[in-house]
Amino acid sequence: MRRQGDLWNRIWTRDNLREAFRKAALGKRHHIEVRHFAAQLEAEVDRLCRAALAGELSWGVCRTFVIHDPKRRVITAPCFVERVLHHALMNVCEPVFDRRQVFDSYACRRGKGRVRALARAAGFARSHPWFFQFDIRKYFESIDHELLHQALRRVFREASLLSVWKSILAAGAVRPGVGLPIGSLTSQHFANHFLARFDHWITRQPGIAAYVRYMDDMVVWTAHSPARTRLRLRVERWLADELRLTLKPTWQINRTAHGMNFLGCRVFPDQTVLNSRSRRRFLASLRHLEWLHRQGRLSEAELQRRATSLSAFARAAGDDDVSWRRRVLDFDW
Repeated sequence: MRRQGDLWNRIWTRDNLREAFRKAALGKRHHIEVRHFAAQLEAEVDRLCRAALAGELSWGVCRTFVIHDPKRRVITAPCFVERVLHHALMNVCEPVFDRRQVFDSYACRRGKGRVRALARAAGFARSHPWFFQFDIRKYFESIDHELLHQALRRVFREASLLSVWKSILAAGAVRPGVGLPIGSLTSQHFANHFLARFDHWITRQPGIAAYVRYMDDMVVWTAHSPARTRLRLRVERWLADELRLTLKPTWQINRTAHGMNFLGCRVFPDQTVLNSRSRRRFLASLRHLEWLHRQGRLSEAELQRRATSLSAFARAAGDDDVSWRRRVLDFDW
């Protein structure tokens, strides 16, 4: 596939920057920095255009905080101006990244997502008797900038754009030359693209009947036990040699009839339900929302909005879990 050019000038049009502002501002119009940007939108758009075309963009202004969802994660949130710049870049470059993905890669892609990844996994579980499930140890923290930039050079040919990619990588490094910050739009696309070569490699391996990846959560289905073909060792060696990545020790090879935990659900050939940890998290979050409402710290409208958002996660399991969700929502908290 040819490298893509003629993107740079399309990124820095005023129309694209206005659209980038609209996307970056979604759900954040009440924030002070968003209101200031909106109040002088045309002047800000002109300033960003001039800075980009003069090679004077700066990166790395952000705030950092920790969440536990459920495990501890350090989130690095770019300032609003950088969020606008990231959206401007991805408005134009996202389709270029997308064309390098295999069909069954589901993160950070329009028309894909967690719900479709689960549905696809459930279909494969019905068709194939064995699975091999694995993910990457500290994936975002482990991405090597040199290898990522090589991957980007295979896709993009404009020096100005490649220079911006390199600046964004350097500004967000977890340690020199390594790591992507969790919380930025570009990081999501970089991380998804970094494993695209692996997707193409694994789907060409003999004996692989099906494959699904959601960021670094991956599952392979086979007709016979993957242990027979030493598939885990081949995968482990390829990731280490080609991408300098390490598998988590929690990999699993098992029969699909026994079910597997995937994206917060338990996937069986005949049903998909929320797994036990997701159910506990769902109940704890719902109790917390109700407590905030009783304390007067959450309005009725905000309670409904946040409970609806919470329920959307649970609905990914589909109709197989509907009776449990009804019992929970009908309970008098």
